[in-house]
This record gives sequence, C-alpha cells and structure tokens, in this order.
Amino acid sequence: MKTNPRPSVWLVAAFSVGLLASHSALAEDAWRTTSSLIGDSKYGEDFKHYDYVNPDAPKGGVLHSTVIGTFDSFNPYIVRGSPAAGFASFGGGLLYDTLMEQATDEPSTSHPLVAEAYKHPDDFSSATYRLNPAARWHDGQPVTADDVVWSFDALKKNSQLYNRYYANVTEAVALSPTEVEFRFDQKGNRELPQIIGDLVVLPKHWWEGKDASGKQRDISQPTLEPPLGSGPYRIKSFKPGAEIVWDRVPDYWGAKVPVKIGRENFNQRRYVYFQDENAAWQAFTKGGFSDFRPENRSQRWATGYDFPAFKAGDVVKAEFETKSGEPMQGFVLNTRRPQFQDRRVREALTQAFDFESMNRKLFYDFYTRTDSYFEGGELASSGIPQGKELEILEAYRDKLPPDLFTKEFKLPVYNTAQATRENLRQAFTLLKEAGYENRDGKLVNAKTGAPFRIEFLGDDPTDERVTGPFMDNLRRLGIDATLRIVDPTQYVNRVNAFDYDVITAVMMQSQSPGNEQRDFWSSHSADAQGSRNYSGIKDPVVDALVDRVVFAKDREELVAATHALDRVLLWNYYVVPQWHLPEIWVAYWNKFGHPDKQPEYIGVDIDSWWIDPEKEAALAAKYRSVN
Repeated sequence: MKTNPRPSVWLVAAFSVGLLASHSALAEDAWRTTSSLIGDSKYGEDFKHYDYVNPDAPKGGVLHSTVIGTFDSFNPYIVRGSPAAGFASFGGGLLYDTLMEQATDEPSTSHPLVAEAYKHPDDFSSATYRLNPAARWHDGQPVTADDVVWSFDALKKNSQLYNRYYANVTEAVALSPTEVEFRFDQKGNRELPQIIGDLVVLPKHWWEGKDASGKQRDISQPTLEPPLGSGPYRIKSFKPGAEIVWDRVPDYWGAKVPVKIGRENFNQRRYVYFQDENAAWQAFTKGGFSDFRPENRSQRWATGYDFPAFKAGDVVKAEFETKSGEPMQGFVLNTRRPQFQDRRVREALTQAFDFESMNRKLFYDFYTRTDSYFEGGELASSGIPQGKELEILEAYRDKLPPDLFTKEFKLPVYNTAQATRENLRQAFTLLKEAGYENRDGKLVNAKTGAPFRIEFLGDDPTDERVTGPFMDNLRRLGIDATLRIVDPTQYVNRVNAFDYDVITAVMMQSQSPGNEQRDFWSSHSADAQGSRNYSGIKDPVVDALVDRVVFAKDREELVAATHALDRVLLWNYYVVPQWHLPEIWVAYWNKFGHPDKQPEYIGVDIDSWWIDPEKEAALAAKYRSVN
C-alpha cells in the first residue's frame, strides 16, 4: 500500500459490491440479465452498450504502462508469489472473464459476460447461472459448467479472498453443460445471489493438464507458464520481474457482449517494471514507457509538471469527478501488537495527528479530511445515533464507549497554536490513563519502564514526507517513532503476514456493503493472512454489526446497520484517518482519442480510450523514444 493511493481508474470497479436488488418487475425465480443492488439499472433488461462509449472506437496501437516492484508468477489467486501486471487477485484481469462484470457507470450493478442470465428463489438460498453458449477459451474450447464448478472449488480452496467472499456458498453443482447452481448455507443473504457473478472462470482442462515438459500443472503453486484464458488479452512475451506484454485477442469471443463494445481498444498493453516511484516518474516524463498516469501526489500535481513535453502540450493533465464515494485511507494501528490494544492509546495517537498543517504546508490545500469508513454518501455516520441506528446500537450499549451515544465523532483540528497544545495535552492525558508516563522525555510503561515504540512501515522513500510530521508530534509525546522503508515485494509479504506496527492502507467500499465486510473487520479474518483486516479487529460487537449489514432486509435497514458499523469502528480508533481527494487526477501523452463523456461512478475508464494514429505519429516524429 502506498502512502497516497494510486487510483486504479482503469479498473472496472472496486472489489466489493453490495446489497439489495430491486427487481420489482420480475418474479424472484425469473431469469434476469442486468442486475442492480440499488434500485434498477438505468439500462433495464435491454442493455446494448455503455452510454458513454464510442461503439465504433478504432482498435490498434500500444498502451505503455509502468509498474513498481517485480513479478514472479502468473497465478494471482494464491498468497505465494508476486503476480504480473494484468492479473488480478480478485476478478479476471486481462486474461480471464467473470460470470458477470461489474458496471463502470452505476454502483452495485452487474451485466452479463460468461453468464448470460441468473435467477434465485425468493428465500435467497441459492442462485443459478446460465452460461453464454458463445463463451470460448483461447484454444477454441467452450466454457462449460464444469469449468465454473472447478473454478469455484479451486478458488475456495486456494484463494483467501474468494474463500471469505463466498464463505456462505457451500457448493456449486453443474445442472447441465450451461447451467450451474450455487447453494448457500443460509437464507436471507440478499446480495449473495448477485455477487456469485464476480466469480472468475478458469479453464479446468488446462489446469488439470501438463506443461510442455510433462509436469502436472498445479493451481495451488506459482507459475511462469502463460496460462490459457478466455479474456480480451493473452500474454505475448515477458521477462520475469522486468516486463510483460499482452496482445489483444483478435477473435475474442466476448467482443460483442454489451460490456465490451467500444472498450479494450489497444492492440497491445506493455508493462515495464521499475524499482521505485521516482524512476517511474522520470520514465513518464521522457515518453515511451508510460502513456497514462494516475497522479496521487499533490506536490507533483501542483509543481512537478514543468518538463518539456508538458510545456509543449504533448502531455495533458485532466481532472475527473467520481461519485463512487471515497476510501478510508489512514495509518492502520495493528492491534495484534500489545502497544495498540488499549483503545485510549489508539485515541491518543489519533489526537496527535495534525492534518491541517500538512494539508497547508505539503498538499497545497487540495485534500479533505476523511472522517468515515464510508465517506461520500448516505452510508457515512454523522451526528449522534438516532432512529433505527440507535435501536441497533442499544443492544450493545454495555460493550461500547459511552460517548458514542452522546457525542458526535470529531477528529482533532489543528488550526491555531493553542489548538496544537490542547490536542497534544489531551493525547498525553489519554496515554497516562492507559498506564504510561514521561521519564526524562521518554514515554514509558509506568509499571515496567518499557519505552513506547512505534515503527511505521513503508515501501517508498517518499513515505517520509507524509509520515515525518506525524512522527514529530509523536516524539513530542515521548514516543520512539521510526520509519522503516523496505522494497515493494518485502512490503507486500509483511503486510500479508501482518508483520508491522503501523502501515498506511486504503480501504475501498461500495455504495452497497455486504459480505466483503467480513474480510475487513471480522474476528475470523483477523488471523487469516492476506485478509484486509489490517488492524486485527476481534470484537464480537463488530462481528454482530457486520452480520446486520449482510442480512439487512431492505435499503433502510442496510443504511442504519452501516451507520452503526461505521460509528463503532470510528469510536474504537483502529485507524488514524488521513485524507481524500474528491476527484481523480490523470496525466497522459496526447496520443489518445476518447469519448467526451466518462463514467461518473468510477471517474475514468481507460478501456474506453483508443490510440489516435495521427497524434501518435506526430509524437513519434518529435520524441524518438515514443513507440
């Protein structure tokens, strides 16, 4: 995780989708195509293509991209190994297709891909998916129900993400060559029938076969043998750890499926690896390595675009609004560590974070403070609990902080010298209440004399810029605060193993939260390596509230349960919230054509862009390094 997230604007949507389909015109057991978990899709059941795409967009050219780190595997569905760019640990990436595809321009909506329709009984105890008979693997063989069943079983066994996401799906059964029934161990989980559509489909016959040397393939192990896929691209060439090139499949079976029309227009996608962000930035400024760059550093956005190509108009900056809500980005306190297990300590650390000075001095006042895990919509808690939310929380009153019921959650504001002194004084008071005292300028445990130490873990030298001011305030409290920078591969491995005191994490949410909340907050996920329960939360109240979200009977109940969950997470101070940018920044070499309109939900869909041959030729003539 980066200190500032690199917006994945080229992805279709966030990992999680949500709850509560409103199929008012359909019987519960009727076949349906497009499905929405918040009302009805604007396209209805007659979806032809996204309304923002150019359905006649030309195909051709190369999209160059840079990646930080390395890779040593083409299997993204296991913990071992570092998958190459173009693969996705959840979803199909460039190589594979999913049963349904999450919409780019509407929240919690899915459209057909490998599956052409699905249905479920009115008690939500199962879901049946009907496959598109045209779906094909790149070797020409049809995608079958057996592939779907095998994929479900393999992913449940080997992928921790899928195992938790489909925790309540007991089995997948092939009813015919083109129909699969997924059976659940519970009723009333209203989102479960739809999120089955997020299942990636893998080729059973390929994975159960042998490689060129006669060795049996194994889905549970890393591999650098290019796998067989069904998606829009396949691997053309690669240099382990350094480069991977993907070719567009000219006879891709899904090219005329509505979600694909006018999209995936680049004939080739080339990813080159760099060891650090500064090298990748320098490569972008010179051209030929990176054509399209999501920007997430305010200083660079404000002052860094002064290189010759930008001044000449050959590199363009653009800002896009998004309505998908904002992620919780913050310093995650690992409660698996003993120094963070007292809630008062976590509150004290939150009290010591001075956002206002950083925003003014470092970020050019671009950012807004994040104060909810569900920022930017009706799901964010506010004020004091009332109505249905209060009714939910009352059941756990004796296990919650009393202030949660009587005070609005507010983060400290550092807008004057007096406020700074008062905030730090309050932080020290909380630390004293938790059993710490200052001895000769050092904060120590009053009983044992052990010093209070915090090590922040980062993966880029620039992390010092945003971590340093926070550490300065912590040192004023007597805390021994340090920053350790490791290489990206080691960073990922340590995060997966929860081997850190504090990291910066970005926790994306959807407008309709559901089963994925278990991966973020549940006691079960706290000990599951690779989960997104970065704080190590093990709280029966949080577990119960997650279930209230998952089993909400309608939108009103979902919103109330999410408010309650949000409020309990905030008042337990598991994360020191940082900031968000209410728009997406991108910079690109002026070689593209693109639709005038972009999807408001995700902000930018790079797959709807295309290479303009005349623009590319002009750049090639001017900058020899541009291919």
